Amino acid sequence: MQISIIFSQKQPKYLDIYEQLKTMIIKQTLTCDEKLPSKRDLASHLNVSIHTVQEAYEQLASEGYIYSIERSGYYISPYDLDWDIPNQKRAREVIKHPPTIQYNFKNGQVDENKFPLKEWLKLYRKHLISDIVPNGQWQGEIALREQIARYVEKSRGFSCDLDQIYVYSGTQHQLQEVCRFFGDVKVAIEEPGFKRAASVFHQNQSVTCHIPIDEKGATIPVEPCQLYYITPAHQFPLGGVMPIERRIALLKWATETNAYIIEDDYDSEFRYKGNPIPPLAQIDQLQRVIYFGTFSKTIMPSVRISYMILPKSLIDKFNNYYKDQKTTVSKIDQLVIADFMKTQLYPKHIAKMRTLYRRKREKLIDSIQTILGPQYEIIGDEAGLHIVLKLPNPLKEQDAIKLANENGIAIDPISTSYQLQEIDNYVMIGYGAIPIEFIEEAIAILAHQWNQR
Repeated sequence: MQISIIFSQKQPKYLDIYEQLKTMIIKQTLTCDEKLPSKRDLASHLNVSIHTVQEAYEQLASEGYIYSIERSGYYISPYDLDWDIPNQKRAREVIKHPPTIQYNFKNGQVDENKFPLKEWLKLYRKHLISDIVPNGQWQGEIALREQIARYVEKSRGFSCDLDQIYVYSGTQHQLQEVCRFFGDVKVAIEEPGFKRAASVFHQNQSVTCHIPIDEKGATIPVEPCQLYYITPAHQFPLGGVMPIERRIALLKWATETNAYIIEDDYDSEFRYKGNPIPPLAQIDQLQRVIYFGTFSKTIMPSVRISYMILPKSLIDKFNNYYKDQKTTVSKIDQLVIADFMKTQLYPKHIAKMRTLYRRKREKLIDSIQTILGPQYEIIGDEAGLHIVLKLPNPLKEQDAIKLANENGIAIDPISTSYQLQEIDNYVMIGYGAIPIEFIEEAIAILAHQWNQR
């Protein structure tokens, strides 16, 4: 048997032999139980060393493509002829590349051009040359937990001990850990609500109740449940701010039913109307509230660091449950954020971004009202980094997003946040990432596309 191998000159020759022989076997150019040339014969034919051919044969054998018979040689392994590996080249040819996005109205994004990168990198270099070898503490670095404790006391009005604070790699991660800890209990979530939180509950096979919101936000569950995930400071996705009377009613419900409220305070730093409303964690001082905070909106989403503050009554049981836990959060990133907060760069950055996002919000609302027109209703504009837009008939969510994408504009749907209802006349427009000077231009493009329908 004569086998031709084309050497690429881009990798070791044994890899060329291995890959091309494997392709011949998969395509059945070489049939099962067919004998391969001896190592010496193939090496002579290809003008390579016997060792090169041996490496290729051994790799094929280890993967089961060929087998050897002592003192006889190597043979093609039999396999199910009805099975085949898809042609990867053909698959690549049918991949459709998404349209280029020029205007980013996606939710959950921040303005990366305004981040104090120079100061951040200086702190990073400092910790890269310090003692970075040992593992971090599983609850989170003490330096960061100290800063978090000071921050929530000053900005949220409640006190906590360091052993109540746990650092995680994102809201979904800490919610997953809470679900595991509580085990087989009934959980509740707002409807509509944060779809990734709902996904965590479903993945844990928790019995989940979707509680409809009203004009005051999350309502009181009728059915008994042990956990209730809510976003009172800026209801996700519709954007309402829960008034104090509803917050007190929820805390009363949690106390009377021995339930815990998971308060996800994901972007309350950015509030533009009225006075700040205290979080539930401040009102009850962490008795029935599990408080979630994150650095994704105030620093950047890619940092992937969040924190959870537990009631003292849960600490011992929680620590015992996770006694063999190791941290999954970068020690260096934690120490950098701790320094970022300690040196007052963090509050200065938040203040600067609050001013910028307020200007973006005003520009966006003005552009919608003057260019898109009064038939588009703006919802949930009091806080956060996005608004909700109610579309006029007959424009539907799917068509609106498709037209936007085709014209280089990225926006998000609302329908994916609903579990019980089918909603098709709302979209979400985030203004964190888009430069302020591009907002009016992008809305003009949307008006041209949407108002022609």
